[in-house]
Formats: sequence, structure tokens, C-alpha cells
Amino acid sequence: MEGFPFIIVGFHAENGSAYSNDQVAILLEKLRIEVTKSRPRQSNDHALAESKNGAVVRKQLGDAHIPQLFSKQVNTFWADFLDPSVTFHPPCVFPETITDAIGKACTRFRYEDMKTPYEKLKSVPDARQYLNVCITVEHLDAIA
Repeated sequence: MEGFPFIIVGFHAENGSAYSNDQVAILLEKLRIEVTKSRPRQSNDHALAESKNGAVVRKQLGDAHIPQLFSKQVNTFWADFLDPSVTFHPPCVFPETITDAIGKACTRFRYEDMKTPYEKLKSVPDARQYLNVCITVEHLDAIA
């Protein structure tokens, strides 16, 4: 939980036990974090997670099993390098919803609205309220 700079209010998991088990459920309930799950046999429900796995995890770590001997090194690499890189630097397009004169909503994805997740967080009024108590904007600026 300390790896997240922001306050977690929701957690979405696949239906499999690899992502949500009794220990995770107890922790999330204790922290009053809302949990949602994908529907069984609906692969599109977890397309975002699978695309991240393909683009990030497998690209860096491959498909092979990681022997326990190397687990500490892999965890250190993930925590110190890969996770901050994935969290702070990928560009994301934040859509803009426009309502026309007859009330029809249209979503636009413009190049000008592309930001990194951290740039988007900083653009939110009073963004500090969404950060964990021990995290400051200055600390996140240094990481970014």
C-alpha cells in the first residue's frame, strides 16, 4: 500500500484467486476500499490489465517463471525502477465531453489533452487531498 502515492478508494480485480483472495479481501474491507470484479469468461473486462501485462511486465520480465532465488532482485527492480516509470511517464489521453445544443454528449480525444498521470493529478484543484499522508507534491516532483 505504501507504493501508491495516492489514496486508494477502489480496487478492480479479475475473478481469479491470483488477484483477490481472503487476505486481500480482509485488507480492503478494513481500509474501506470498494472492490469490483470482472465477469467470468468475459476477456474484454480485463483488457486493460492484460494490455499492461503485455506492454510492460512481459516486455521487461518475459513470460518465463521467475525462480525464487531471484525474487528479491525482481521485486527491488520493480519497486525502484519499473513501477515509478510506469506510474509517472506513460502518456494518457484524457477525454473531453462536449454537450451540443440538443443535449447529445460527444467525447473528444485531443492531442492537447494528452498528459502523464502525474501531470493530470497536478492539474486537479487541491490535488494534495488525494495523496497519502506521508507523500508530498515535492516528493512526487522529485520522482517524476
